[in-house]
Amino acid sequence: MMASRGEPATERPLRVDARRNRERVLAAAREAFDRFGPQVSLAEVARRAGVGQGTLYRHFPTRADLLGAVLADRIDVLCRQGAELAATGPAGGALAGWLRLLLVHARVNQGLAGGYLSDTGLSERYPVADCHVPIMGMADRLLAEAQQAGAARMDVTSEDLVHLVVGIALATARSADVDQADRLLALALDGVRVDAVAGRSRSTEARS
Repeated sequence: MMASRGEPATERPLRVDARRNRERVLAAAREAFDRFGPQVSLAEVARRAGVGQGTLYRHFPTRADLLGAVLADRIDVLCRQGAELAATGPAGGALAGWLRLLLVHARVNQGLAGGYLSDTGLSERYPVADCHVPIMGMADRLLAEAQQAGAARMDVTSEDLVHLVVGIALATARSADVDQADRLLALALDGVRVDAVAGRSRSTEARS
């Protein structure tokens, strides 16, 4: 089971100063990966964090460890955002809002996940495959609540929705149209709503 915020479940609690250094490295890595891509030098990450390279390597022995920790942290944030949406808004809106956040996550982290999977020092301490589990769990929860509220079609699955969002992210990765991904997601969400099914039924009846 993966520990929250990208920490290995088997690691002993860190001292306050060590934990502070670890968080500084993670924050610097998030910024550096976003700006320069997953192949940015670890020396640059350490410089941005204000720590020595030895400190970085004590917490993250390989690039894969650091990439995996950043991914796990971002997935943890994504799932907490889903729980907050579920607690504060209508079920249909919570599902739609979280899928929009998932789209942003998928687009922003494509290179990060690819870099992790292709790294020759691939680590088992942060298995990316396990990151799929909390995402699917949140999708299951939000879809089930939307279906119970009559806001989503009963024949749609959470796997359908996640595949749709990831597909949109991949299809628009190199698009010059900055709004295309949002438009495609809006079209997909229109097809998920119950009123879309009713509308198609009325249209079929009118033609018959």
